[in-house]
Amino acid sequence: MIELRDITYVRLGTRDLEGATRYATQILGLEVAERSGQAVYFRSDAREHTLCYFDGDPADHVAAFEVASRAELDAAAAELERIGHPVHAGTRAECEQRKVRDFIAFHDPTGNRIELVWRPQMSGRRFHGTRDAGITGFSHIGLCTTDAARDEAFWTRVCNARVSDHIGEAPLLRIGKVHHTLALFPTDRKGIQHVNHQMASTDDIQRAYNFIRERNVPVVFGPGKHPTSSARFLYFEGPDGMVYEYSSGVCEIDDEAAWRNRQFEAAPRGFCEWGATPDIKEFKA
Repeated sequence: MIELRDITYVRLGTRDLEGATRYATQILGLEVAERSGQAVYFRSDAREHTLCYFDGDPADHVAAFEVASRAELDAAAAELERIGHPVHAGTRAECEQRKVRDFIAFHDPTGNRIELVWRPQMSGRRFHGTRDAGITGFSHIGLCTTDAARDEAFWTRVCNARVSDHIGEAPLLRIGKVHHTLALFPTDRKGIQHVNHQMASTDDIQRAYNFIRERNVPVVFGPGKHPTSSARFLYFEGPDGMVYEYSSGVCEIDDEAAWRNRQFEAAPRGFCEWGATPDIKEFKA
């Protein structure tokens, strides 16, 4: 079994790198870590970067997860090849682009590009966002799936993810104690469905809602509260149609043996106990 430690970063293609950079700094509140060639790296916590926008196809999405050692990376590559997922070993230049010592890349059953990385670079500087958004760090992603049961089996049997809850057919998967690091949303395409950053408080969520509305950024869901993870949330539109989420108060699962995943109905009540209605296709599936 491939032992994932945490989600590490996402890489997103864009045809408007400067516009995406303005959004990431002025709206999201991230910090530019580096500009390198046709890519811009952004910090949201102690890591050297958690988001990279690069000049490329807006449909080109990458999600990366950390493993503990080079031996585990090599074992993961061998296992993926064995079960029919061809692996690309990162070149030295590609490793430098990703700020990691080593990585492999493959595609999950839906076709999402996944990278497993070893020793992602940490920053020696304190994170200081471009604006005081209240961000405490990059936390999870929503990932598109064309077959939720098949992909759930991949992440839980090939990898060490565990199901925390289901909303309709969508599984919410944890790697550590946090309720979910990965959520699989049934749809007809591949790609990252949303990118989450944690906030310090519910007050930050409300301030963000006012800030975003004043700047005419489309709000697509919330403010609300997830009945699954107990997190208060706000989803809003970013460059190239990407959805970003702020949330605060996500629960942790301390007793693995005692936890039993729960089944919630689909939208709207399965996603929000405050009654907010999502305006996101995959949430409505």
